[in-house]
Amino acid sequence: MPCPAATATRRREQNLVRILLADDHDIVRHGLRDMIARHPGWEVCGEARNGREAIDMVAALRPDVAVVDMVLPDLDGIAVTQAIRVASPATEVLVFTMHASEDLAAAVLAAGGRGCLLKSVAVRSVVTAIETVAAHRPYFPPDAPDAVRDHLRRTSAGAEALRLLSPREREVVRLLAEGLDRRAVATHLGIGERTVKAHQEAVMLKTGARSVADLVRYALRNGIVGS
Repeated sequence: MPCPAATATRRREQNLVRILLADDHDIVRHGLRDMIARHPGWEVCGEARNGREAIDMVAALRPDVAVVDMVLPDLDGIAVTQAIRVASPATEVLVFTMHASEDLAAAVLAAGGRGCLLKSVAVRSVVTAIETVAAHRPYFPPDAPDAVRDHLRRTSAGAEALRLLSPREREVVRLLAEGLDRRAVATHLGIGERTVKAHQEAVMLKTGARSVADLVRYALRNGIVGS
């Protein structure tokens, strides 16, 4: 089994983008592999035929990008994405699917994936998608319905903002979303009301929220408080 540290060193030295493919159809994997092999600075470091194999290979190889079919024989793409993000947090996941929907986009992003790629797209779109997620940016399918693209933008922006919140700011947002006013939040946390106001204003600046109602919606969308 390759040593993750040695793999990382080799990657840095050669400036490679290492890509793992997970699809149970040989013709799909081979087509992607041939396309990737022609791209300068890219290499396919592994090919998996099912979800569990993909998870094990990601844990061993630590690729930069994993392209994962949504429909695999044992696990679906969402479950595989979740497991990959645990096994190798630095690996970006691009889910390969026949159809894009708002629900699928939400599920992929909630699982830690960086985006979706439609199987019907041209080769140049595959290249663009992999380049985008390898740069740690979300990929939006160019032919996806507007509702899907809008949802991806909102969810991705929210996830990025969520990473910027401190634990105290998250707690303030949660309590405000649960219906407490600033004074009640201050009492609950044992801090001053002015401090609560400062935390609220900082969160609103980071998230783009303009009101407490916006904060409630943000908290619900990002799992800070249950729906």
